Amino acid sequence: MSPDADLLALAPWITGMLGLLVGSFLNVVIHRLPRMMQLQWDAEVAAASGQGPAPEAPAFNLLTPRSRCPHCGAAIAWHQNIPLLSYALQGGRCAACQAPIGLRYPLVELANAALFAWCGAHWGLGLAAAAWAAFCAGLLCLALIDWDSTLLPDDIVLPLLWLGLLGANQHWTGVSLDSALWGAILGYLALWSIYWAFKLATGKEGMGYGDFKLLACLGAWFGWPALVPIVLMSSVIGALVGIGLKISGGLREGGVMPFGPFLCGAGLVCLLFGPSSVLKVVGL
Repeated sequence: MSPDADLLALAPWITGMLGLLVGSFLNVVIHRLPRMMQLQWDAEVAAASGQGPAPEAPAFNLLTPRSRCPHCGAAIAWHQNIPLLSYALQGGRCAACQAPIGLRYPLVELANAALFAWCGAHWGLGLAAAAWAAFCAGLLCLALIDWDSTLLPDDIVLPLLWLGLLGANQHWTGVSLDSALWGAILGYLALWSIYWAFKLATGKEGMGYGDFKLLACLGAWFGWPALVPIVLMSSVIGALVGIGLKISGGLREGGVMPFGPFLCGAGLVCLLFGPSSVLKVVGL
């Protein structure tokens, strides 16, 4: 076996291990970014209302302060933060107070590792694999942030949109730049039109502007022909989940359910199985 073949065979393992590390960081982003956005909005509102600058607060960003147990406040040492391994060795509990650690943390790490490994298996070790791995990590992050907070941060969506257009230009995505550009334009306009039609008919807002940008992002990555399959799948699955939550009483106050997680899920299905598979899922 040639050195290049050896490296290609190792690519899924290398990218999978990297995915574990990135997945651990995604947990931080999912938890902290909405809080960072809220702090920024509060500061802007205070400044606009003439209250003057707020007292200087301790730094809060993706790196500061150190991660702590939400139950006892104990700082998490580096050896207690090794992806998957630390969770398993500690039995899924805080080393200081023995409070349970949410299962989501290792599941995010594992899911991101699997997606990165898939990218390595299909594109090897190169810029195309890196771009698609970033796409997977971004969608995973956006899906959980939106589910938790009904927010789709521009800090993630817009870089992914530009990366999709760059990927088309550099032939990383297999989509022509024209198709990617029209995918972004039509993706945004499609949900924008639905938003305004619903608002004019009911006086209510059925979705947020972040959903427009997210579909534009998916259009940039997959091209405009993929928009219909993506919207169909996310709508059907979203409706089924919404019905299930309503029957079980799991809907939030006001019956609000974010659309972003289903768009992200449809995007990942398109990546793994192709846009045509999405049509089969919804029976078309």
